[in-house]
Amino acid sequence: MADATTPPPIPTGSGAQSSNRGVMIVLSYLWLLALVPLLVEKDDKEVQWHAKHGLVLVGAEIIFWIAVTIVQLALGTILGCVVSLLSIFVWLAIVILHIMAVVKGLNGGRLIIPGVSQYADKL
Repeated sequence: MADATTPPPIPTGSGAQSSNRGVMIVLSYLWLLALVPLLVEKDDKEVQWHAKHGLVLVGAEIIFWIAVTIVQLALGTILGCVVSLLSIFVWLAIVILHIMAVVKGLNGGRLIIPGVSQYADKL
């Protein structure tokens, strides 16, 4: 019996497995370099998912960056500086999230991020 937090199963046997799968999974989480595996490895469904997931993460990060910039401009000098300092920790968390996604992908898994990962399946 699976609980509600169990991620969906990783499809096996669908598509050919790439000989350079590890490199492509790493590229999938290096921001816009995710376009490389998305365009090159069209037969490997797992690499395609990771590339799409990486692009969705980039989109979420761009939206976050725009929101932080708007908040900084709206708050003015002093509070805007506080938001800037706090955003450094958020960016550090984003980098750690990318590293976790790469490690999980290289080990044959998927890092499911609530509210973000569902969009990778829709692309």
